[in-house]
Amino acid sequence: MESVTGTELIADLLAAGVTKGAAVGLAVVEGVGAGVAVSDTGATGGHRSWALDGADPASLFAAIAAVERSLRPRWVWWSADTARTLVGRGVRVATSWDVAAVHRLIFGGWRAEPGRVWATLNGLSTATLPTAGQLDLMNVGGAESGDPDDPRRPDGHLRPEWTDRGWAESSGRLARWAELAVETAERQGRRLAALTDADPVRAARTARVESTTEQLCAELEADGLPIDRPEIERIVASHIGPRREGREAAEARDRRDRAVLDQVPNCHDLDLRNPADVKALLRRAGIEVADTRAWRLERHRADHPVIDALLGWRKAERIATTFGYGWLDEHVGPDDRLRGRWTSSDGAAGRMTAQAGLHNLPTELRPGVAAEPGFVFVRADLGQIEPRVLAAVSGDDGLRRAAAADDLYAPVAKRLGVERAVAKVAVLAAMYGQTSGTAGRALHGMETAFPTAMAYLRTADERGRTGTDVRTDGGRLVRMGADDETAEPGAQRAAANARGRYARNAMVQGAAAELFKMWAVTVRARLAETDARIVLCLHDELVVHAPEPATRSVVATLSDALDDAAARWSDGISPVRFVAEVSVVRRWSDAKA
Repeated sequence: MESVTGTELIADLLAAGVTKGAAVGLAVVEGVGAGVAVSDTGATGGHRSWALDGADPASLFAAIAAVERSLRPRWVWWSADTARTLVGRGVRVATSWDVAAVHRLIFGGWRAEPGRVWATLNGLSTATLPTAGQLDLMNVGGAESGDPDDPRRPDGHLRPEWTDRGWAESSGRLARWAELAVETAERQGRRLAALTDADPVRAARTARVESTTEQLCAELEADGLPIDRPEIERIVASHIGPRREGREAAEARDRRDRAVLDQVPNCHDLDLRNPADVKALLRRAGIEVADTRAWRLERHRADHPVIDALLGWRKAERIATTFGYGWLDEHVGPDDRLRGRWTSSDGAAGRMTAQAGLHNLPTELRPGVAAEPGFVFVRADLGQIEPRVLAAVSGDDGLRRAAAADDLYAPVAKRLGVERAVAKVAVLAAMYGQTSGTAGRALHGMETAFPTAMAYLRTADERGRTGTDVRTDGGRLVRMGADDETAEPGAQRAAANARGRYARNAMVQGAAAELFKMWAVTVRARLAETDARIVLCLHDELVVHAPEPATRSVVATLSDALDDAAARWSDGISPVRFVAEVSVVRRWSDAKA
């Protein structure tokens, strides 16, 4: 390990053969320093590492930015926390390899702390991972002995004192931690290349996209979503009234409840927040329902005025408890940006997720999401993405031909000899495993018209039922679990059926998430040198905050990037057409007008 300045580091990396796209390990802690590491291409092999002093944070991050500009490496780090640190200091890099994100891809699940990642890659038990503070009096001089400045114990596990932030104690340790990240990434690369249940080339590409998506997540957190605070406050007030505290807030809550309970005599003893009490309320109004889901209640609007009152109450209650003034104060900063934590994968099929309401903002509040003066939102929404993805990953020629149309369901309806609405139900039922009612009848036609797609889904379903893990087209492992052998036979059958439905949908939804993220990071790369920024990734929707003069260019970028991403996602061999509805709006709500 060598201690260097930023200028010396660039020279040393060049001398070590680092070129664009080469893997360069990075571990950085503000106030401590940074460690940089690369694979040694010399005769001795191994790795080389350098330490950068963090006494001057501005110089430290300037040095990292200089390496990025000069060499454009693929930075290797343990988790997205490094990306957050860089973005917080104004450093945005082009590409990375995120060890935690790649671990989730290869091995499934969510947990990806360094000790677990290392143990899994090296065939060590994760059931007995060492933890900080353990004291084994029978093991003095054994597994826990050795050099405390080596992150690896003699038994192969990482030292818990290192994984418990001990790696951040000095620039020397940071250099060693960066070196270990490079070694771990290399092992992950070999594991991806050895996959037998997925295309290794596609899986490696997905790993790179997942890693870059984690960078995008760090940038989304930092940039935030532009909010019109006065408009949000006006909307909230229209549902729950002005700001109140203490007893006044409780009285307002009671008034909202009474507006519903007054619709049915002798019901003021019921609690609207208790589903059983809501069913009792409806029963007293002469309405019997299996559950109180909104779609079920909608069917009874004409039966009794309590339904309208109850549905309105639910909207107000959601705003009061989840998206009210407290939410606004906690998550919207003084710069009128809504910020929350983002992750590149939900740990299951791989969809991006966000907190603070960014992924479940009520429709009523969307008028309060507004572009800043001089800017617009360029919104792009992938059309019928999951059936188009099914056409691509299954290789069904008939479904691929249907995907050539702007509206995929129209040619499917013609092929099945049914109305478009029924055809849509049939396609969605096939992907979600619904077999009863209209969906069940329509599925018979799907089996005949699109046998390859149905066989693809059926195979996933069968694997799920038996508790066999599945892997998406891009290589993500989706864990299925196993039967509870102590459960009753009926419960075991129900659990197996649920796993089958989950598996068939995960194969489609997971592949769709992989395509979406490839599109998102392609757009990110093409906008990197502009003032336009992605500010929201919502399922199949991208929202870019763009300077008004750049509107036409950003619209073209979103469309062109989709074509490019789809070609790379499918290795250029899929004839499936993917489409996006692109609109330019000043408020998010305008996109759905």
